[in-house]
Amino acid sequence: MTTNGPSPSPLSPLRLCFKAVVLFALANVIFAFLDPMPFLGRLSLYNTLVPGRARLPYGDNPAADYSLSPYSLEAMLASHEIAGTAPDANEYRILLIGDSSTWGFLLPPDQTLASALNEGGFRASDGRIVRAFNLGYPIMSLSKDLLLLDLALGSRPDLIVWLVTLESLPLDKQLYPPLLQHNAGRVRGLIDRYGLRLDPDDPRLANPSFWDRTIIGRRRDLADLWRLQLYGLLWAATRIDQDIPESYTPRMEDLPADPSFQNFGPTDLSPEDLAFDILAAGVERAGPIPLLIVNEPMFTSQGANSDIRYNFYYPRWAYDAYRGWMTETASAEGWLYLDLWDLIPPSEFTDSAIHYTPVGARMLASRIGEWIASGE
Repeated sequence: MTTNGPSPSPLSPLRLCFKAVVLFALANVIFAFLDPMPFLGRLSLYNTLVPGRARLPYGDNPAADYSLSPYSLEAMLASHEIAGTAPDANEYRILLIGDSSTWGFLLPPDQTLASALNEGGFRASDGRIVRAFNLGYPIMSLSKDLLLLDLALGSRPDLIVWLVTLESLPLDKQLYPPLLQHNAGRVRGLIDRYGLRLDPDDPRLANPSFWDRTIIGRRRDLADLWRLQLYGLLWAATRIDQDIPESYTPRMEDLPADPSFQNFGPTDLSPEDLAFDILAAGVERAGPIPLLIVNEPMFTSQGANSDIRYNFYYPRWAYDAYRGWMTETASAEGWLYLDLWDLIPPSEFTDSAIHYTPVGARMLASRIGEWIASGE
């Protein structure tokens, strides 16, 4: 005869809930201590199950853009085609760094500056075919560019082309982009490494608490990582990463009779107000890799008050002074520099003074391609 002992009593719902709460709390504590977000950002369907994106993910309307604007630099880079493309001995690899004009606002991925360089048949002076990668991002801030440059150098480029404009240089604009504010540790590291004239204790830079670093505190970031993967399926099927409207408001032709630039009057602006030190940091960070700084083309108005302002962004006095300072600084520091501010005719700009048409993109690509071929 077999004697059975008393059967174990099932866990009561209360005890089960208690254990679940304890385990979840423990998972949050471990998550906060380990900070696995960089590792999780590198886990990606892109370049494996779906193609890598032609440009960094950015979206104002995710449902229509099939994209979004995550804060994870690792996830952004992992979703890009450069993460799945090993260097080729026959290719001359170029990283394009810059603002929304470089990214290609109002342009599909196959009509951007990077695409024009890739389709133009350009070759380096040693005969290698040019292969450009679009690492522009739609925020005007040199510190944002430096942050992306610092991360992307592991892709082993042969040349970096950094497209800049005056609107990206004022010191007080450098820490306003959310992408920087949510990557405060990396930004503070750059400030310290290169002695940048930025405040590492600026209140705009996030200082996440222990709670902010838990699973609950990072729930938006975790959701964005997941959504970025899901949108990859739609990107693979459509190649749409920006909802381009059928019509838009054209760039302003008739301008206000306002001679000011941001908070500066005609006698107030000086080189010390501009972040030339961040450009110097980028050149230093690139090290042996050539870095070409390009003063990007812009729209010049022929309308009302065009004798006062070139466009909505710039009064003539401020932009002329900036061009002079850029030329002097580049010459003194030995930087590679091209001033292409008036390369593209006014008719080839779209909704702003820096966003150009596919024709404008091809014109800019042709000039940069000529520079590359010359071996300058």
